[in-house]
Amino acid sequence: MGKKTRLSGNEAIAYAMKQINPDVMGAFPITPSTEIPQYFASYVANGEVDTEFVAVESEHSAMSTCYAAQAAGGRAVTATSSAGMALMWEMLYVTSSARLPVTMALVNRALTGPININNDHSDSMGARDSGWIQLYSETNQEAYDNYIQAIPIGENGKVRLPVMVCQDGFITSHAVENIELLDDEEVKKFVGEYKPENYLLKKENPLAVGPYDISNYYMEHKKQQAEAMKNAKAVILSIAKKFEQLTGRKYGFFESYQMEDAETALVIIGSSAGTAKEAVRRLRQAGKKVGLIKLRVFRPFPAEELAAEMSGVKAVAVMDKAEGFSACGGPLFAEVRSALYDVKNRPFAINYVYGLGGRDICVEHFEMIYDNLFEIAKTGNPGEVYRHIGQREQEGDK
Repeated sequence: MGKKTRLSGNEAIAYAMKQINPDVMGAFPITPSTEIPQYFASYVANGEVDTEFVAVESEHSAMSTCYAAQAAGGRAVTATSSAGMALMWEMLYVTSSARLPVTMALVNRALTGPININNDHSDSMGARDSGWIQLYSETNQEAYDNYIQAIPIGENGKVRLPVMVCQDGFITSHAVENIELLDDEEVKKFVGEYKPENYLLKKENPLAVGPYDISNYYMEHKKQQAEAMKNAKAVILSIAKKFEQLTGRKYGFFESYQMEDAETALVIIGSSAGTAKEAVRRLRQAGKKVGLIKLRVFRPFPAEELAAEMSGVKAVAVMDKAEGFSACGGPLFAEVRSALYDVKNRPFAINYVYGLGGRDICVEHFEMIYDNLFEIAKTGNPGEVYRHIGQREQEGDK
């Protein structure tokens, strides 16, 4: 039987790590994820876990430590944000290419510069093609639940990929919310023991990890990574089903909110979904058929499932909390619009970049977006597809 309490998102992640009891944690502090290794270090100091806590000199070293520990046959975790993850950049690719299921808590923060410590998704979206599975969290509860599920997802024999569990910096990481925690034994049983087939300390089968991969083999290994990411889709749903049986909390690739008869919809990631849901609630009370899709899994991207969910709407707005600098939209928009390509009666799709560097977005903003969508559905004219919302107008913006 779980227990109900109040925790910040950072403390919830650290508590999940404690219950998992990993072999190694390599960590270097960076705002707003610093509390995670801080809380976890206290568990180590108090003898509540058996983890080897490695305090390193940089985030690159933190991921290198996790890489080495996982290659040696251990279960490794870390936590970081923003420029810290950017310093890990090389090791993100190295870890995924070696098929080492490190589990990272990423507390999303704007990626410098200009210097900013507040929330957006520029860090994780920048790493979207690094070969890591990406799970996103709306609430503290979801961050905790996602982290526990991430372990068996990444370690599955058909997957063997690293996983980053994302939550919004300060908005959920530092805010205290009601949360229901599992019992330690339940978590231990759910994640199981890490039993890699091959590892450096297995004397019966000596091997090298991370050797030079010549052109005769490199592409085959990249194809294997790509297939593993495809395999992750079924594994994510299987693990979610087991988690639902344990907790009653249901997860999938995304959450559909009021989508049954929706004529217009939003696609969004992270904590802003809560604000958008309030806009949906108000507009529904006014008799408007609006809905929302909150994406939980960005990698692997659930293109077919999303397309099916949006096939009945007339117009959709895709919300990007990261600027793609592509001159035609943000990263989430590119994926969603591509997913809609084969839909027979596909909806009009527009993009809103919002919330950069912690810029607030409110219920009224979302209501305005829905009004725009209804106008697009009525006229058949999407107008400017690539839009920004919430910023002060500057000369040349129009």
